[in-house]
Amino acid sequence: MTERKYPIGVQSFRTMRTENFIYIDKTACIESLVKGHVFFLSRPRRFGKSLFLSTLASYFRGEKELFKGLYIEEAEERMALAEEREPWLKHAVLYIDLNISNYNAVEVLNVRLSNNLANLEEEYGVPVLSDLLPAERFAQLIKNVYQKTGRKVVVLVDEYDKPLLHSLSEGDRELHEQYRKILAGFYVVLKSLDEYIRLAFLTGVTKFSKLSVFSGLNNLNDISLAPAYAGICGITEAELLATFSEDVDILAQQLSYTRTELLAFLKSEYDGYCFSTNNVHVYNPFNVLNVFDKGILGSYWFATGTPTFLVEMLRDRQYDYPSLNKDVIIPLVELENPHEMIDDPIQVLYQAGYLTIKSFEPRERYFTLGFPNEEVRFCFETLLLRAFFSNRKPLTGNEGLILKQEIVRGNVEGFMDKIHTLLAALPYPTNANMDTVEWTYQSLFYLLFRLMGQHVRTEEHSIRGRADFVLETATTVYIFEFKLWSAGTPEEAIEQIRKQGYAEPYRSCGKPVRLIGVSFDTEKRNIGEWKEKAL
Repeated sequence: MTERKYPIGVQSFRTMRTENFIYIDKTACIESLVKGHVFFLSRPRRFGKSLFLSTLASYFRGEKELFKGLYIEEAEERMALAEEREPWLKHAVLYIDLNISNYNAVEVLNVRLSNNLANLEEEYGVPVLSDLLPAERFAQLIKNVYQKTGRKVVVLVDEYDKPLLHSLSEGDRELHEQYRKILAGFYVVLKSLDEYIRLAFLTGVTKFSKLSVFSGLNNLNDISLAPAYAGICGITEAELLATFSEDVDILAQQLSYTRTELLAFLKSEYDGYCFSTNNVHVYNPFNVLNVFDKGILGSYWFATGTPTFLVEMLRDRQYDYPSLNKDVIIPLVELENPHEMIDDPIQVLYQAGYLTIKSFEPRERYFTLGFPNEEVRFCFETLLLRAFFSNRKPLTGNEGLILKQEIVRGNVEGFMDKIHTLLAALPYPTNANMDTVEWTYQSLFYLLFRLMGQHVRTEEHSIRGRADFVLETATTVYIFEFKLWSAGTPEEAIEQIRKQGYAEPYRSCGKPVRLIGVSFDTEKRNIGEWKEKAL
């Protein structure tokens, strides 16, 4: 096998093709796209949006030599014949890239737009109009390039929403509103100058459709959920096996896996993303490329950036995030039209790739969402736990190992003592009320046990009520009831488990059932007492 070049971080189609990087052919999508006019595609970061835009740019520039052996090479000849035109017509491509890291002031956005437009004015030899506002300058650029080339232009916008996401993550509503007005005026040019545009294609993480950024762009075709484009980004199962079959065999040998075992691992950790109604799944391309390049089964995509503001929002709003491990139902209209201020974080968790489509009910028009795979689930729960411990890492490697060993051994005193030590390091909000305190402790128990690989449930229903917390190991079922110091004793908590029948569903499970009552001391900000009894 010759040396393989994995395109990690490569976003240029020309570079991919001329420098012999591995390339998965996505050009079949171009055949249907070129029949349309103004498109929008939402996909998570690092899924290949920029590379696809670069592919479109090369196609419309008529760079035929780059497409040798790809689907579109023959398809373009067929389309040209049917449309009675020359194949590989060259169009001016106005490529606008907003993908920079820090939009901390309005001037940054204006400068970024102006720099993009100035570069395009220079590239096509049209007048430099630096005295105009970005929207006016953009409109004049389109007209000038059209007049100079005699052909409609192609407009490609990469990460259109980056400034908006930055202002939201910072919680700066005033800055967000300023960005919104600037971008609304900028993008509406694509509607007002429709007659000069051959095709426009915008990409981003989130579609702010209730925002007036797109209110004037009513000719926009959002293909984010369209079945025909389910695999436009990411790697399908068929593509993985066709392109990386030898890589799988080599890596399996290096890691002492069988081929079947490695494929199963890759699927559980990196597959599972679905962005359409037709249940087509894709692998995270950034993870797949890094795994084969480095030979280590790591969490590469998650390490490139974390949804800090979303994690903090889930914590601050006391969101029931154990429910993320269950069916998360969201109507089609809400997934298509996320609210601009992220009142419901579920929408953005989906858009950002932390939740994905598990199923679609066409008659009732709702989606079921969930974690795409184990990598995302584990890393996201780790972030949630860290959000509570702002002053230290919640679990060192040794602490985690000890806690897990105590759980596996069934040593209740051992794991309760370890949790007591961890809670002692928890920063305590000065404005916390009683409900917040109880929710915090219950959440921490859940996350700690989840990260130890245990099967846990919160608010587990029985005939007469709901158990606060159920931990089921390979050998034992533990049922917890939590009380604040002022609300009851551990003995009263255990009696509540008995009276309310929380343990009834587990009587016939074949495992011993242990009832654990825990009281929290709000003054000491930790476990006050706990008691354990057999069912």
